[in-house]
Amino acid sequence: MRTELLRRLPFETTIAICNGRDVTRLIDIAPYKSERARSDVVRFISVLTESPRSKPALPLTFPRRGPWLEKILARDRRFIVGQYRRHMKTIGYLGGIDRVIDVPVTTRSWSTMASIGRVLAAARP
Repeated sequence: MRTELLRRLPFETTIAICNGRDVTRLIDIAPYKSERARSDVVRFISVLTESPRSKPALPLTFPRRGPWLEKILARDRRFIVGQYRRHMKTIGYLGGIDRVIDVPVTTRSWSTMASIGRVLAAARP
């Protein structure tokens, strides 16, 4: 599927594809169960496009000093589990996840991943 998508797209891109079982397993382990939900914090999942070349010690907080804007909490196989505060500077930190892990990633909100999980669960035989 990846090869066919790359062939058909009129531009160069990186594609992140993950198995539905991996998404379902991620939903089942509930990676945010120990984190209190807050209205000013967005939970996210980044999907790695390949095995990471760098495996930094986690958790990581950005910026390193002062109030945090982004936290990378954990890595679970192909997924990075994190959260960020709603702030103008946050996009720069989100864009840097692939530099920290050293492979391209694509990031989606936890609510999007949970919705995908519900669709996959409904499709189970």
